[in-house]
Amino acid sequence: MIANLGLGNLFIECADPVRARDFYAELGGWERRTLWELPALATPEGLVVLFSGTDTPYARVTWPGVPGEQQQQMHLDFQVDDVPEAVAEAVRLGATRPEAQYGGTDFVTLLDPEGHPFCLCQR
Repeated sequence: MIANLGLGNLFIECADPVRARDFYAELGGWERRTLWELPALATPEGLVVLFSGTDTPYARVTWPGVPGEQQQQMHLDFQVDDVPEAVAEAVRLGATRPEAQYGGTDFVTLLDPEGHPFCLCQR
């Protein structure tokens, strides 16, 4: 164990960092920022999320995963009080709902405008 280890920031790579930042800022009502010349947002809990481009052309995740295709490397889960209502709002903001779903009534997987999977989970 590393004493006093804390999660500082989260980086999300994407093709359009501003679009990704703005989507999540609207989704959570979080503060838009710029940090180290990168689009960022801050949550009330103190988490800072930065959005950056990539050195190579960005490849969207294939959902669900397919051997030999771009796999997800990280997945965000958000807890909500009303999953259907939260899904409707996320879709209104630009998320898409893939056909493949595995959560029953407990959670719904969506794709952000950059293609990153995330789930809206029943609190």
